[in-house]
Amino acid sequence: MLDDHVCIRGVRLRYSELVDRSFFAPEQRERLRQQLELAQPFPHLVLDGLFHPALLELVAEEFDTQPASSWAEVKSPYECTRRLLPGESLQTASQLYFDIVSSGWFTAWLTSITGVPYLLSDPKLWGGGLHESRSGGAFSIHRDFYRHRDIGLRNAMVFITYLNKGWQPEWGSALELWDKKADRCAKSIQPEFGRTMILPHGPVSYHGHTKPLKTPDGRPRRSVAAYFYTSPFAGKRHGDESASTFLHPARIDQAKTIARMIVPPFIWALGRKVMGR
Repeated sequence: MLDDHVCIRGVRLRYSELVDRSFFAPEQRERLRQQLELAQPFPHLVLDGLFHPALLELVAEEFDTQPASSWAEVKSPYECTRRLLPGESLQTASQLYFDIVSSGWFTAWLTSITGVPYLLSDPKLWGGGLHESRSGGAFSIHRDFYRHRDIGLRNAMVFITYLNKGWQPEWGSALELWDKKADRCAKSIQPEFGRTMILPHGPVSYHGHTKPLKTPDGRPRRSVAAYFYTSPFAGKRHGDESASTFLHPARIDQAKTIARMIVPPFIWALGRKVMGR
């Protein structure tokens, strides 16, 4: 019998409880889809309690034990933060979190909510992974990148889970969603522990945290983030390009290949429709 749980540093977690399955019920999916579409100032979704708190506590612990060489310090006129370098090895709980959000069943759920077909994750977590802001940290209002630098796929959305217990608004660094037309912050989201943000990429999806972080005990602002991508061909049929090419095809298939090269595409498509194949 396969194990139904995982044990991380003495904490026993049942696989079936890592994610709150009530969010995956058909009626919930539809409710979340409508909520995302109607959100202002642009489509987004805020979820509390999606992940088991014990898993997130373990992830938060791993920020302090992640090797110093695996972090990139980012300082510019627009941002002051640190994030994990792309492709760095993750520790057990963090890897489990990203395995969950990158899985087929989870991305299918995201597709059902966002309407973006065939969402793809990035195993190297370029731009994502572990994020941390320390005292004075801030991020100017921006819109995320349009295309992945290396693989060329279009950025469809970012998925963020916050890891900050007992967060107080006066500490700053709330996520601000801006109304581009009015040039103002339309909504602030506190980075509280267990809160997940789904933020589809769009032409007006401007966000950031402009108020510098200032906590009385020097604690950092932490989150884990994953970008999801899509191809311009996603959800479309591609004819022979989607089929295997056999070295020794049957004669009938050879004839079909020749016919397709000769017959105009619209007539070929019409013929397939009439024949039902």
